[in-house]
Amino acid sequence: MPLLRFDLIEGRSETELKTLLDAAHEAMLEAFRVPPGDRYQIVNEHKPSRMVIEDTGLGIPRTRDVVVVQMITRPRSQEMKQAFYRLLTEKLEARCGIAPADVMVSCVVNSDEDWSFGHGRAQFLTGEL
Repeated sequence: MPLLRFDLIEGRSETELKTLLDAAHEAMLEAFRVPPGDRYQIVNEHKPSRMVIEDTGLGIPRTRDVVVVQMITRPRSQEMKQAFYRLLTEKLEARCGIAPADVMVSCVVNSDEDWSFGHGRAQFLTGEL
């Protein structure tokens, strides 16, 4: 159920994007143990001058392959989040050739009343989910 938003520098092919999204979905399934149909992903592509992703003084080199992932989710344990970070970077490196240094993740946590999947209802509150 997490909503994953990807910000990327434009230029990847449709196949590359599909592989990236599939790898991220697999990491999410493994880390959070959600059903396979819980797939909510949005890609935003930017001109190189529209993405400035530096290293916060950590000495992390960035390239044009940089991927910024914003995950909007219900509360998850610290262990689950750390597993997601690790699995995501492992899968993106193995399947897409994206260096772990080029993957930045930010989590935005909200609660059950903050989600409506359609029909004007909060399915976590109504018991539909």
